[in-house]
Amino acid sequence: MVISWPTWGEWLATLPPDVRDSAVSLAKRFKELGAQDPEEWARSEISENIPQLARFMVLRALWREAISPWMDASALSDVAAAQRLIDAGADPHDVLLVARAGAYEAVVAAVCVLDEGGDPNARESDPGWHLVETDAECNPTGREIGGLHESLGETDPSGNEDADLWE
Repeated sequence: MVISWPTWGEWLATLPPDVRDSAVSLAKRFKELGAQDPEEWARSEISENIPQLARFMVLRALWREAISPWMDASALSDVAAAQRLIDAGADPHDVLLVARAGAYEAVVAAVCVLDEGGDPNARESDPGWHLVETDAECNPTGREIGGLHESLGETDPSGNEDADLWE
């Protein structure tokens, strides 16, 4: 069975004016941030009450701070082991790919730990954790940010869903 979703315009037409305005504004913000499918992110946030903008921003920050720097060979200049490999004849591009792969796998592991919400080997009485959305003044909105591992690839700023990490 194929489920047919209404188009963005059809879906917007079903919304009350204030919600429609919020959806359009949200889609515009996703587009400004470089989302590959800004309308889908906005539709999900509005219709499913998932803090998609917060999720997207966390994931994009992880790409920007932890993975994307390893797309520039100059990042290797501060890594003594990388310089030793290059001096020993390793292809600098291959060394960069190894560093990038390590950064990506570390981010995958981190978002999985965050999504887990607790240590699976912990006692029932041990604390867990939740990543929560806040408003602009850092007040919790009550919406939990989860499922980060599900969207890491689609927030790759290159738009390749991590396909170019290993080439």
